[in-house]
Amino acid sequence: MKELRVAIVGATGMVGQEFIKVLEQRKFPMKEVYLYASDRSAGRKMSVNHSYIEVKETANDSFNNIDVALFSAGADISKQFSPVAAKSGAVAIDNSAAFRMDETVPLVVPEINADDIKGHKGIIANPNCSTIQMVVALYPLHKVNPIKRITVATYQ
Repeated sequence: MKELRVAIVGATGMVGQEFIKVLEQRKFPMKEVYLYASDRSAGRKMSVNHSYIEVKETANDSFNNIDVALFSAGADISKQFSPVAAKSGAVAIDNSAAFRMDETVPLVVPEINADDIKGHKGIIANPNCSTIQMVVALYPLHKVNPIKRITVATYQ
């Protein structure tokens, strides 16, 4: 796989930090990494693959020459900047609720419907964290005996 230029929006938050850990653990082929957050976090330095990278404030020009932009900075930020990233040529993968109900954006859990990624138009959404865990566990059962309805309550 070719090395990719990756932007992480919401890099200083818990999920953003987890993005970094997972990318490092899986040795994701990153040519360059750009870290973005709010103006409050701009200037902070974070370690990625044994290098320190300065966090910058997310802006419209943040996605020039980016291949993949991972978003976990809230729905408002995703709604504002995911289309900008997509228009710049990046694939925006959004972890907020911003695009989950948008029929033009594929809602993907890779273990279940990775093929839906092929239909993206620059933005890919993922379900809520508790939903992902539930469907990954239930999908093998569904393949054997189709599940017709699930009633769930979460207390987050």
